[in-house]
Amino acid sequence: MKYVPIPVAMLAVGQPLPVDVWSASGQLLLRKGQPVASEEHRNKLHAHNASSTPADALAWQRSYERMVHMLLSQGVDVQEVSRTPMPSEIRESDYVVGQQLDGGWLDLQEVLRGILYQGGLAINPLERLVGIERKALSLLKADVDDSLLCLFQALSDTAQGYCATHALLCAVVCDVTARKLAMAQPQREALFTAALVMNIGMARDQDSLARQQSAPTPWQRTLIQEHPLRSVEILQGFGFDDPQVLDMVRWHHDPATEEGLEVNVLARRVLSMADGFIAKLAGRKTRASLSPVKAVKSMVMGAEGIGLGVGSAMAQAAGFYPPGTYVKLANGETALSVQRGERANTPWVISILDKDGVALGKYLCKETTTPACAIAAAVTAENVRVTLSIDKVRKARERIKKL
Repeated sequence: MKYVPIPVAMLAVGQPLPVDVWSASGQLLLRKGQPVASEEHRNKLHAHNASSTPADALAWQRSYERMVHMLLSQGVDVQEVSRTPMPSEIRESDYVVGQQLDGGWLDLQEVLRGILYQGGLAINPLERLVGIERKALSLLKADVDDSLLCLFQALSDTAQGYCATHALLCAVVCDVTARKLAMAQPQREALFTAALVMNIGMARDQDSLARQQSAPTPWQRTLIQEHPLRSVEILQGFGFDDPQVLDMVRWHHDPATEEGLEVNVLARRVLSMADGFIAKLAGRKTRASLSPVKAVKSMVMGAEGIGLGVGSAMAQAAGFYPPGTYVKLANGETALSVQRGERANTPWVISILDKDGVALGKYLCKETTTPACAIAAAVTAENVRVTLSIDKVRKARERIKKL
């Protein structure tokens, strides 16, 4: 029997365990329902490499992800969420869901967030990360514009946590940019993986910083500076040994380094630029978000050589107004970008507010190549006060596919 290590440091003293706990050699250490009796007892479990069966491990991980999702939905601060121990209850449905990764981008966000939050204590992380990557690439292949739409909409919802949305959106932007640059498939796949895990060394703190009402403290600045190396150490602790991915993660804040792999020069620059691009689009308590077009300009302004080429490719691939972001039209209406157009500055849009700021109930797709519907300006998510129906948006987009 193969056993999976459990996050002993996240077990609460006195709380019953929802699974049987085994040593790595197969010796039963605790039966289901028994508690960790003391700190000394927990240390002994750690010394025996306390583990569970793969099925129990996946279900327990799913239960943890569900708990984190519920707490964040209730407005519990991410710092408090990060200190919450593993749950003492596993639903039967957790075992069913744990067998296969289904759903859409928000389901992937929930699963990935759980792994990023647990960091080095994550249960069965490599297999789960592979599942996330496969499902994400499948969704991306099915509809790139819908993928961008869903994730850019999620980016402004800090109640659900920022770290996993940032990771998934960076992975998508990296992939569409890499295709624009005609990068080989193996390197595109390595780049996608690196985007998902590059910030695992500070995931909880990344969410805290997204909500923080003051500038980063000196300690936080040090963490930001050092987290690429911490991320690599966590991944190596998982048994991850892909040199290209580890190199991209290690140097995503310093892509021009001479210490990195020469084969990764272009990929590191794509990852670094995507990381910065998405961060600029995410608002903070201490600063407003940039519009995509301003973020694009900041990427290419003053750039030259490889940096200019990557910035231009990213702008063309994602668009100046990517699906899921907002614009003001020449006719005064506020619209949601829903699909990239033939040019980077001419997406298809759906008007959601009329010129007086009144919400529109009927969603109709419009081309921004016509004078009346031309884009006059970008609008940040903070300035749009309307609840969207993504299902209605998707139905409206069906018209574009029929043209």
